[in-house]
Amino acid sequence: MLPDSDTLLPELAQLQQIIDQAPPQLQVEQLAAVPHMTQQLPVYALALGNRSAAAPALLLVGGVHGLERIGTQVVLAYLQTLLSRLPWDLCLQHTLQQCCIYFIPLVNPAGMANGWRANGNSVDLMRNAPVECTEGAAWLVGGQRISRAIPWHRGRSDKMETESRAVADFVRRELFARPFSLVLDCHSGFGTTDRLWFPYAKSRRQPITHLAEMYRLRQLLAHTYPHQNYIFEPQSQHYLCHGDLWDYLYDSALAHNSTMLPLTLEMGSWNWVRKNPFQLLSSLGMFHPVKPHRVKRVLRSHLILINFLINATMSYQNWLPLVNKDQLHTEAMRLWY
Repeated sequence: MLPDSDTLLPELAQLQQIIDQAPPQLQVEQLAAVPHMTQQLPVYALALGNRSAAAPALLLVGGVHGLERIGTQVVLAYLQTLLSRLPWDLCLQHTLQQCCIYFIPLVNPAGMANGWRANGNSVDLMRNAPVECTEGAAWLVGGQRISRAIPWHRGRSDKMETESRAVADFVRRELFARPFSLVLDCHSGFGTTDRLWFPYAKSRRQPITHLAEMYRLRQLLAHTYPHQNYIFEPQSQHYLCHGDLWDYLYDSALAHNSTMLPLTLEMGSWNWVRKNPFQLLSSLGMFHPVKPHRVKRVLRSHLILINFLINATMSYQNWLPLVNKDQLHTEAMRLWY
């Protein structure tokens, strides 16, 4: 057990308790350890299901930004749901024979313990990858190296931070060799509506190579769950930035001829502020629901999305565009570009 983890960081204590009580089917790996005060805080990856490189996989990520605690809580809540279902749910048991579900619930434990967006070195882990915006990033918010005292610092140009490097190494090792993989990285703090963003954040003019596949995935979600409210779009429609981790890993996957589709869930935290303006008095107020009943609502509101992504991962051969890819690409360009 981590020393004083229950008082230092509740989410890390919750994760440690899950690991300590987990069944043997849950495989656990410590990717890294980062310093905080007198402790070394672990960055864990967990896996359920078929680890064979021949099987598809879904990766759920949370806690890249330390202020956005709700992302970690969404991933942990879903992990606990799966572990509760595992002994009795034949459908889940079958699913895990066909694919693998990975979890990195808390990428930035030092930042979360500090109540910072950045990590313990004051580096924004979503501005830290070695990729440059091609058309002019948003000033400051798009990544800067002026000062670590200003948010959105990119860190060193020649070295990724421990946390982002650990995630990148894990993704390369576990996802690139697979025939298909999806990623859902859970964030909060943008707008009043939940959004699903996909690369690129580096370019407004250049679409990703798998644009038709992303458009088809959007179609599937809309047709399967017509009453869901997610806005599915490229991140570049709102702002451009340097160093986006998923831009970097998507391009790396392309270089390995790997089909990896990364999505970022941006939970609409402005809606929580609108309902409870007093939460702006809290350092977490722009990024976390705060009220207990709203936290519970958020934790259950994304269950359908994650279940959908698991099913889409397991069944990828039944929906990936093969015949009408050019048509889907044209429709996607018309919608988004």
